[in-house]
Amino acid sequence: MQLTEKHRQYWRKNLKITGILLLVWFVVTFVVGWFARDMQSVTILGFPFPFFMGAQGALLVYVLLVGYYAYCMSKLDREYGVQERDQ
Repeated sequence: MQLTEKHRQYWRKNLKITGILLLVWFVVTFVVGWFARDMQSVTILGFPFPFFMGAQGALLVYVLLVGYYAYCMSKLDREYGVQERDQ
């Protein structure tokens, strides 16, 4: 099956959204942990920043990433006319 230009545009936008969100995920998961010792002086609500990010912040960011991805893909699906139909 040959892909049309419309399919290619949809796929490129999908990959761009996914790539950006994966970059955010990577930073929250690995970069913050890597520099955790350097950030011990920063505190949030009396807890060291790395502890806060590991215990609360990262989980919140993950939930926001999933919600934002669903929102963006729903918008993209409507834009290209490939949204799911209600039955």
